[in-house]
Amino acid sequence: MTQPSRDAAPKAPGLPSPGAAHRRRAPLLALAGLVLLAGCGIRTTSVPVDAGPAPSRVSCAVPDEEATATATATASASPRGLTARVYLVCSAQVAGVNRSVRTEGPDQLGVAVLLLRELQRKPRGGESSAGFTTAVQGDLAVEGPRRGDPRGSLRLSAPLGDLPPFALAQLVCTYAGTAAGSGDGGVLLGGSDDTPVRRFTCTGDLRTDPEAAETAGTAVK
Repeated sequence: MTQPSRDAAPKAPGLPSPGAAHRRRAPLLALAGLVLLAGCGIRTTSVPVDAGPAPSRVSCAVPDEEATATATATASASPRGLTARVYLVCSAQVAGVNRSVRTEGPDQLGVAVLLLRELQRKPRGGESSAGFTTAVQGDLAVEGPRRGDPRGSLRLSAPLGDLPPFALAQLVCTYAGTAAGSGDGGVLLGGSDDTPVRRFTCTGDLRTDPEAAETAGTAVK
């Protein structure tokens, strides 16, 4: 017969083993944790929560050498080539990129049409890699002022209120300060409805918060 070890402590009759006591305490501790969470206003859940992928980092900057090479190639192929600052969407803001374009005439409407086409063009190459995109729809058109509009006005083929705020911010910042603008650093824009033309300027607030375009601009009669 195997003799009990002299080093083993005798078990007191009627007392639970330490392991059994630990097993009984575990559910009580879990219950206490739930009560504390409920008391703090935190709702518990039995399903996993998907917070979505981590936000990706974009540079919002086209490599200088690529922009220079593109401008040089286009300008050499086009005697009327010029470098235009076109504002695109990147990282919830609008930021300018340089594009070399071919002019179709020095008049305001010709420049406005040209720049609108650039805004409608999908970014590619270095622009796409840097995170740029555009919110200006491909079927949007621009024309000159109507009767009664202030001189130097431009009318878009959709009501201003129907344009995505980012698209309107792109148009304002691209037109302002160019031959398509009103000559004072701003631009006079109206839509296809009968609402008055509004004067816009490309402010820092508009570039960093394009949603503000919905309420930007002042009516001009």
